[in-house]
Amino acid sequence: MSTILDEIVANRRREVLAQKQLISVSELESETDFSANRNSLSTRLLRPGCSGIIAEFKRRSPSKGVINDRVQPEIVAKGYADAGASGISVLTDSRYFGGSAVDFIAARKANPLIPMLRKDFIVDEYQLFESRFLNADVILLIAAVLGKREISRFTSIAHELGMEVLLELHDESEIDKIDTKVDMIGINNRNLKDFKVDMDRSLKLLGQLPGDAVKISESGLSDPETVDYLRSRGFNGFLMGENFMKTEDPILTCTNFISRLKL
Repeated sequence: MSTILDEIVANRRREVLAQKQLISVSELESETDFSANRNSLSTRLLRPGCSGIIAEFKRRSPSKGVINDRVQPEIVAKGYADAGASGISVLTDSRYFGGSAVDFIAARKANPLIPMLRKDFIVDEYQLFESRFLNADVILLIAAVLGKREISRFTSIAHELGMEVLLELHDESEIDKIDTKVDMIGINNRNLKDFKVDMDRSLKLLGQLPGDAVKISESGLSDPETVDYLRSRGFNGFLMGENFMKTEDPILTCTNFISRLKL
């Protein structure tokens, strides 16, 4: 029985195939500004006193529908940075999350000095070159949709292109897919197969991660006390989108949230 994740991945494969017909990897490379400054998210997350918040621009999701379609990525992303976010994440999947490369470019131009994660379902190395063209600092690799060899190969290519890698895990069965070369490991508290949230997921898997890994808890985070607790247990970063975006003023919500953290 297929899941929403299977549907999303199948759609992305079709979209990437179509995109390849429009512009080749060599054409992408020729249009990429390889001199653009790179911002390290892993380094920033380890700085004393940083919020650790990776604030996400997210228009909608398969589980919630429209979250917020009234705000602009460049304004929200700049506001997140000014609020003290350690990084910015922008969804670029269009069909299921309402995002786009245009959203990422707009947020990037408004935030040249903060680490930016391209949040998408990467299934083809073509998307790595596309991410570098967009001036992403970090790309997301999802263990649930990639094999161990793909993760290793995509990580090597991303590093060659000057980008960091956040590897996302969902359960114990994916632990053996961890590649020592990845820069950060995220634990998604949301099950991508049924989109249910289990806030204990981060703590359940924490002890099985490499001790020196930069660790990120993702999804379902809604209060500063939870972030403070997870930080005390060893997490360095906290990827949050819906909690900010579902409000009338995501920037103010993010500002207030970070101000309540124990830094």
